[in-house]
Amino acid sequence: MINNQSILVWHNLADMPRLLTKMPTPTPTPLAQDLSRCLYLEDAPPPLAVKPMADGTRVETVIIGGGYTGLSTALHLAERGRTVAVLEGREPGWGAAGRNGGQVNAGLKEEPDDLVARLGSVYGPRMARFALQGPDFLFKLIERLQIDCGTVRSGTLRAAYSPSHIGALQSAADQWRRHGSSVEMWTSAQMAEQTGTSRYVGGMFDPRGGAVQPLALARGLAAAAQRAGAAIHSLTPVVGLDRVGSQWLVRTGSGVVRADQVVITTQAYTGDLWPGLRASFVPAYSSIIATEPLPDEVAASVVPGNQVVYEVGNITTYFRRDAANRLLMGGRGAQRSAITQNDFRHLTRYAERLWPTLAGIRWTHWWNGQLALTPDFNPRFHMPATGLYIMLGYARGLALSSAFGAELASVLSGSPAEAFPLPVSPIQSIPLHRFWRLGVAARVLQGRLLDSFG
Repeated sequence: MINNQSILVWHNLADMPRLLTKMPTPTPTPLAQDLSRCLYLEDAPPPLAVKPMADGTRVETVIIGGGYTGLSTALHLAERGRTVAVLEGREPGWGAAGRNGGQVNAGLKEEPDDLVARLGSVYGPRMARFALQGPDFLFKLIERLQIDCGTVRSGTLRAAYSPSHIGALQSAADQWRRHGSSVEMWTSAQMAEQTGTSRYVGGMFDPRGGAVQPLALARGLAAAAQRAGAAIHSLTPVVGLDRVGSQWLVRTGSGVVRADQVVITTQAYTGDLWPGLRASFVPAYSSIIATEPLPDEVAASVVPGNQVVYEVGNITTYFRRDAANRLLMGGRGAQRSAITQNDFRHLTRYAERLWPTLAGIRWTHWWNGQLALTPDFNPRFHMPATGLYIMLGYARGLALSSAFGAELASVLSGSPAEAFPLPVSPIQSIPLHRFWRLGVAARVLQGRLLDSFG
């Protein structure tokens, strides 16, 4: 995670295109082949069995993208009795939904006062309340659908390692409390007791948060949507999108689907289906590495409170323990597909700095993936054409993306767009977007330097 300051350092980069690494062309491979070292593959249910899409299919709504937003939207539409098809280029959960840190957090990167200043007196408070309620929505949905995804609700800890962070953290706590949150400020002694390290000078605890096994959640949502009547089509990349009269023609390698409405929820893996969309966000990589199951005596000293933790700072590190007592450590890393463990050494070194008892523990799993970061780290809701809806840009998206799916289903079923938690916004391309890898690298270097000085 990167903090709320300017997302990228774009200037003075125009003369450096030769340093860019060419982006790989996606191929329709399953997650097990693409992320062979991903921990989540070990205990997630098998991928959903789906039928090929028939040419000439006609539905009310086509959803492009099988992540949390797409699957939640499909589920809630199908439960309303509407005909819906999800077209996924790989498999449900292949993108950020199956690769994230599994942390279920309330709120946004932006604090409520800033939200109100940016979105106004109607949408600002509405979005703040909606973001706070995200974990409640998700955990109730998991319970209602009986999805087995390792749910733990032990709270979220926002950890400060510099005294300079405490004032901002206290201000954030005061703001969220005004919007109905029950967050608590914790002392350094409380942080040491709950995290097992003396690094943190204070923190903010939110009891709403928790954790899930993210790939199991994605596959569970896909199965629930299918049971409700939604058609799910894996290995069906969309190659064209055209408006013809009052209908949309959605072209795939298997044929054409006709629909009244189209929803694009492809997030960081968005292609060129709609002009300017791909350049409106940065597809930044986040990395995660996991240990072998920790011995009981070691596990007792590593986040003994079992909260999910993420640090305050310019370049954020986040971590949690899972049900098998593995430590999962995540943060910014190589801005490309990372395969070897060497790409994750900065995370293992930092973990051993926090908990010296980890020395000698094996790190057995590592993977990375992309998330869509907008310039202000907040989600976007676009309606660029009649019957076309686009949702993207989650910096803390596990709970929010699922909740937004239910809201999208409401709008698609006839509720006014003005009732949505976010205002409709135009698609705005980021200047010099093609240099995003250099921009992210520069921003990470800048952030790490700032963090080193507190």
